[in-house]
Amino acid sequence: MIGHAPDPVFAPVRSQTAFEETLERLGTAIKLGLLEPGARLPPERDLCAQLGISRSTLRQALTALVQSGHLRAVRGRRGGTFVAERPPPAPEPSPQLLTSWREVCDMRLAAELGAAVLACERAQPEQVEALEGLVQAMGERLDDFPAYRQADVRLHIGLAETTGTTALVNAVTEAQGAMTDVISHIAHPPEVLAWSNAQHERLLAAVRRRDATLAAKLITEHLNGTVHVLSGLLPGGALDFKPIAAVDSRLEERGPNLL
Repeated sequence: MIGHAPDPVFAPVRSQTAFEETLERLGTAIKLGLLEPGARLPPERDLCAQLGISRSTLRQALTALVQSGHLRAVRGRRGGTFVAERPPPAPEPSPQLLTSWREVCDMRLAAELGAAVLACERAQPEQVEALEGLVQAMGERLDDFPAYRQADVRLHIGLAETTGTTALVNAVTEAQGAMTDVISHIAHPPEVLAWSNAQHERLLAAVRRRDATLAAKLITEHLNGTVHVLSGLLPGGALDFKPIAAVDSRLEERGPNLL
């Protein structure tokens, strides 16, 4: 049973688009690993109360996710709705993704830059310590990208959570979901992951020192590295590449990056 899923997963949805938003919310949480493979979802009654939706709307969304292969339904005394052990494979990149991936990076920069700056002001020591634990875990998973990515998502969303601003947490969660769609189409060399994780470590050190200026510089470099990697590895990526002006373009000083 899931008892520790982040608030954005089960926060109330808007009534006008309840089905679509519930479908997106749960699907994104599964895709990001916030709802882990094999995990059992809470009872329908609890989910309806947390999401603020009717049981019919919830069942409609759950049925769609079962049909898509993201969930599986089990009947009987020990039944329930479970996250699929193996999510459906990512489709080939669409022409739209290949022409709009930079917008995804821009959205992520806007959200995570603000989160990093505010975290320097608001993050509590125990929160930073928990995030540092995720960095350590990622360092041990360089040859297991799905496990690395799951910890990476928790790190970036967790940093936003230290701000105490729900809308910002939601924005970072959405950006991470969109980013997962993009990076699922490229390779993930361990060397790139190691460099990326070293940037995570330096970013958290700046947050712990409450150095907002340095944190802003580091998160921008971190995310710009993703732009460079996508430009090089995503089919047609270079056609849409525009470097982020706030960051020095000398790659030899930063190395590659992915996440």
